[in-house]
Amino acid sequence: MKRRLDNRLYYFTVEDESLLAETFPKFEDETYAIAYKVAGTDDVFVTTAETKDAMDRHDVPFNCLAEEDGIKIALHHTTTSREELNDYEDALKALADADQADGAKSYTYFTAPAGHTFLWRMVFGRDDAVGYVEEHLPEDNAAHEWAQTLPLDSSEELVSYH
Repeated sequence: MKRRLDNRLYYFTVEDESLLAETFPKFEDETYAIAYKVAGTDDVFVTTAETKDAMDRHDVPFNCLAEEDGIKIALHHTTTSREELNDYEDALKALADADQADGAKSYTYFTAPAGHTFLWRMVFGRDDAVGYVEEHLPEDNAAHEWAQTLPLDSSEELVSYH
């Protein structure tokens, strides 16, 4: 199956967030549905265009607050970022055991539908990314190029609901 690439991200609220857990498994098998709660909010989520389209098709009641151009978000995968955290009983233990000299707020985890959990180091701006890469990945030329060419100077340039 070829995935449709629509780079829009959508911020939304839903009256009862348990509705997401109930309805996402009912979506078509080829639909990859995902939504994250926006840090620092009680009820704002962010999702992809594919998930929003599925929510529309299945009449999931939600309130779309805004959309963001997904091209503003950039990911870099190192060799270790592709390793799943299958040695941990839960992702929170992985967060506690990670090198968090930068602070726990710089890390998050993602559990894929198959149950594989991955740890992510978040960066909040180009300077943060460059500093992290220089310290932790000094020999990784691709990481240096990625950090220096991030599309935004700061994550504060994204739509915010804090």
